[in-house]
Amino acid sequence: MWRFCDRAAAFGRVVHLTLLNQGVRMTVSMKLFSRAAALLLLASSLACARAVTRPDGGVGMLAVGATAPDLVGVDGTGKTTRLSELRGHAAVVYFYPKDGTPGCTKEACAFRDAWERYARAGVTIFGVSNDSAEKHQKFIAEHHLPFPLVSDESGDLARAWGVSTGLFGFSRVSFLVGADGRIAKIWPDVDPGVHATEVLAAAAP
Repeated sequence: MWRFCDRAAAFGRVVHLTLLNQGVRMTVSMKLFSRAAALLLLASSLACARAVTRPDGGVGMLAVGATAPDLVGVDGTGKTTRLSELRGHAAVVYFYPKDGTPGCTKEACAFRDAWERYARAGVTIFGVSNDSAEKHQKFIAEHHLPFPLVSDESGDLARAWGVSTGLFGFSRVSFLVGADGRIAKIWPDVDPGVHATEVLAAAAP
């Protein structure tokens, strides 16, 4: 099954990019074939996501009640914040695919716009992707993000939290970590536009 998925994804990616890079014009049939390849690429990304085997031996996302694995984020001033040092306060850890993409930008800016309400409630936000620390700093500066981002280029954090990785980066999933350091709620497959308000309502009822 996974071998088929890998081959389908690779075929879709190569054909689609090859046709897009052909140059000036494509025939109608080539355009249709390119679109089909793009759809195959998307379908393989969505349908072939493997369930993550975590370092603790479990499979899939961490469950509510599990202890949240530690992580360290860096904000736009260079200040580092460690999740384990926030005991006594809630925190939001949201995984997302890629800096600068439309959905990820929309989600980050929604958290930014709600930041003052999060701060008043004593809730810290961490955004996690596999982008480099340098890309994170550019993303923070471009969109004036007031919260820390976590660079997980190795994917170790995603595996520890049980978050799957697709062709375009991590799956979009958010965790609410309670004041006791345990996972209080999970949001898989979120709507980037309304998610920040939804999470705040749960974090500071």
